[in-house]
Amino acid sequence: MKILVPVKRVVDYNVKVRVKADQSDVDLANVKMDINPFCDIAVEEAVRLKEQGVATEIVVVSIGEAKAEEQIRRAMAIGADRGILITTEAPASSLTVAKLLKAIVAEEEPGLVILGKQSIDTDNNQTGQMLGALTGMPQGTFASKVEVADNKVNVTREIDGGLQTVGLTLPAIVTTDLRLNEPRYVKLPDIMKAKRKPLDKKTPADYGVEEKRSVTTLNVAPPAEREAGITVSSVEELVEKLKNEAKVLS
Repeated sequence: MKILVPVKRVVDYNVKVRVKADQSDVDLANVKMDINPFCDIAVEEAVRLKEQGVATEIVVVSIGEAKAEEQIRRAMAIGADRGILITTEAPASSLTVAKLLKAIVAEEEPGLVILGKQSIDTDNNQTGQMLGALTGMPQGTFASKVEVADNKVNVTREIDGGLQTVGLTLPAIVTTDLRLNEPRYVKLPDIMKAKRKPLDKKTPADYGVEEKRSVTTLNVAPPAEREAGITVSSVEELVEKLKNEAKVLS
């Protein structure tokens, strides 16, 4: 079985994000970039399924700037077999990404598509669901456990009331949650080996997809600074302030 894993290039989650002076976007100058954490989990899960003998090939795809090759190579160092990089001049919308992934699914015919439930930059949580709608493939979102057997995948997903397990007939789509696994540390020898693995470079036009944005960013602003807290000397004083100043107690 072939597994397709889309990954996204984002600002490293350890970096404190800065807004540009004109508030047009986030300042990416000299900022460390990495694989989106949820995508990292998706790659790890695909590699584990291959190590279990469930999968025979892992294909990683990234849609974005040419520098995203770095993230594809990192996924290859983890254990992916080959990559596809679709370069775009501007950040692609969730729908454009889903349309491109639909074209890749038609071309590659994977038995399973595993992707992060959302990216930490736009936080849209849309691409997996859109891909399911476009392809007609069953989907299991927010996965905390994935089991593949007998041409089916059982996905344990996190919901408000606890956990829910859904059984999907392959081919299927799974979006990963944080508790699915812990990505492994990438070793230097594996990074060197990844440089020799095949990587195809494409454009949206190669798949007949038009780059069209339906959402425009008007303004980006940092969150308001939090006011300093105060220290109280007793429980009685705390209750009094919660009642009369914060107005959260009656």
